[in-house]
Amino acid sequence: MAEQDWLAGQFEQNRQHLQAVAYSMLGTVGEAQDAVQEAWLRLGRSDPGAIGDLRGWLTTVVGRISLDMLRARKARREVYPGSWLPEPLVEDSAERGPEQEAVLADSIGMALLVVLESLTPAERLSFVLHDVFAVPFDDVARIMDRTPDSARQLASRARRRVQAAPQPDRDVALQRRVVDAFLAAARGGDFEALLEVLDPDVVFRMDLGPVSRVTLRPLTGAGPVARQVLSTAPRFVHLAQPVLVNGEAGVLFGTREEPVGVIGFTIVGGRIAALNLVADQAKLRHLTIQP
Repeated sequence: MAEQDWLAGQFEQNRQHLQAVAYSMLGTVGEAQDAVQEAWLRLGRSDPGAIGDLRGWLTTVVGRISLDMLRARKARREVYPGSWLPEPLVEDSAERGPEQEAVLADSIGMALLVVLESLTPAERLSFVLHDVFAVPFDDVARIMDRTPDSARQLASRARRRVQAAPQPDRDVALQRRVVDAFLAAARGGDFEALLEVLDPDVVFRMDLGPVSRVTLRPLTGAGPVARQVLSTAPRFVHLAQPVLVNGEAGVLFGTREEPVGVIGFTIVGGRIAALNLVADQAKLRHLTIQP
């Protein structure tokens, strides 16, 4: 019993890290929790005495579980209406100081998660485990039954995709000013002001969930995006409140208890390069549980 208690304590010390690994792999809070719980069950069926590095062992186990989950759900995405977006992690920024915001800004952002969704499961695993969580390629390779060179090549391909995507501004204060200007223009119905804050090649992705009757392809270009924003702003903009979405400036429409939608912004060079709207209620359910 003493050994089991010790093991449970060690697992709890690593839970936050394991949750971050699983979320980075899967993009959903519920699935990440399931992966972490499965790792605990597998630990219970293993010989703790044979595990030299428990954190490393648990990280690779969560990676393996997440890889299997990614492969299993791939077919379901082929008939998904509109854009499939990750579940947003929302933090109330009102009581946070500059130091806390700096920490949050280093977390995995919505922009990176969107890029990760375009990778194959093997590419995503290799990149996330090695580049984000510093897992050696030898360990990554064992998860996939590949050689270390193969894992290295997969991570390299993923890295090129990530580096080719717009790189967000990391200054949260700057992000907030841009988002505030966006909201002011939306409230005022000011088309020209929206054009000023939107990148000419801005992309607007909308995830209304699998039961949506409308297939909404991403909108591109400042003009079409501004018109879409102004067409919906009268109904929703009064519900907007500033929050941090995956460590970056964003907007929550409604409240945590009754969320309507969440927008994560990708801000590059002081302008909005992407808006990612999650209005699927299933993906907002976790917001009702206070962090």
